[in-house]
Amino acid sequence: MNKKKWIRIVSVYSIIYTVITLVNSVLYLCSGIYEDPSGNWHELDRASILLIGIAAFELCTNLPVKPLVFRYLIAYIPSLLSAFGYVGLSGLREPLAKTAYRDIWINFTSFFVLLCIINTVVCVFKKKKGQKGDKK
Repeated sequence: MNKKKWIRIVSVYSIIYTVITLVNSVLYLCSGIYEDPSGNWHELDRASILLIGIAAFELCTNLPVKPLVFRYLIAYIPSLLSAFGYVGLSGLREPLAKTAYRDIWINFTSFFVLLCIINTVVCVFKKKKGQKGDKK
């Protein structure tokens, strides 16, 4: 991978982490909670799970598998299992919430699906743009 791709990956990771953290903070404040009850570990856990998701997504966008839906599934399944593994290991540090696995599944899957939709739209747009360029 070249330097430009690494810069893009780090930028996307940083932007998404910042947005997720801000949304989480606003939701806590709206609920009357002024400090994160899980503390700094929660921030590190969020960063690690996001890293798993971004790595999986980068992997799936570069796999030479067609159709696109298979490429997404090939990346999704092991990355979700990795996220579950991370949650399980974090249970060694402190007790997990009763809904920990459900919560990670919902959040991870929602985020992954959103990225897949965005990637699909970008791919379709590039394909159409390339076809228009061929007609000239």
